[in-house]
Amino acid sequence: MADIMNGMPKDPKQMQAAQDAAVKESLGKIKNKILVMSGKGGVGKTSASVNLAIALANRGYRVGIMDVDLHGPDVPRMLGLTGMPEVNQNQKLNPMSYSQNLKVISIESFTPNKDDAIIWRGPLKFSAIRQFIGDVEWGNLDFLVIDSPPGTGDEPLTVAQTITDAQAVIVTTPQEVALADVRKSINFCKTVKMKIFGLIENMSGFACPHCGETIELFGSGGGEKTARQMNIPFLGSIPFDPRMVVCGDSGECYQEAHSSSAVTKAFEAVADRMAKLAG
Repeated sequence: MADIMNGMPKDPKQMQAAQDAAVKESLGKIKNKILVMSGKGGVGKTSASVNLAIALANRGYRVGIMDVDLHGPDVPRMLGLTGMPEVNQNQKLNPMSYSQNLKVISIESFTPNKDDAIIWRGPLKFSAIRQFIGDVEWGNLDFLVIDSPPGTGDEPLTVAQTITDAQAVIVTTPQEVALADVRKSINFCKTVKMKIFGLIENMSGFACPHCGETIELFGSGGGEKTARQMNIPFLGSIPFDPRMVVCGDSGECYQEAHSSSAVTKAFEAVADRMAKLAG
């Protein structure tokens, strides 16, 4: 992604100082910066990011989603957003609007062919994430939800170094192989001195549509047990629902289509808990 700051000084030190100032100014208008991360892929981290953001926005909070999963950006597709962000009169990008209270920025919005691979090394990732902060007109936000790729690589490290007051929400499924990787994420946060906002157990039980009996596809309770053992807040459990996959693939809002479902109620409860903890 090319620099969008017209008139930016050409001297490297001046350019760095100008971007540092833009990043600081942008972050100063955002109350809570939440890095959503997971120890491994396939736990529904992006679905959790999107639905938590929607649940918070539905409660009247001003929310932004910053998609820093640069190699696998899925946020715009899950929200049904198309097109590219526009440059405003301040020579900054307007994030794409999902609703009055929810704004989004993602590298996918800048790629003409959505199936093209992003083949970048660390420095380019670092630059892109800083531009997502400083070169985007986020305005005043109550929450910035940052969807990161799985693991503890360049993207979450860049967020930790750039947004020093960011807090982590870790998403896991109940089975031990996922929980083992979650413990690595927890230790990553401790190493970079990032506060852990809480842990979410996703895909926790599945209610059979025929008999109503709960089937523990991946077990249950492991996330809550891990949170207790590691002395971090447990934000809640999200049940598994195949309709979430259908909505994500089609860009339909699950919470609107299935407003009375157990999953929607679970996300609402987690959003309320997050808002209460944020103060």
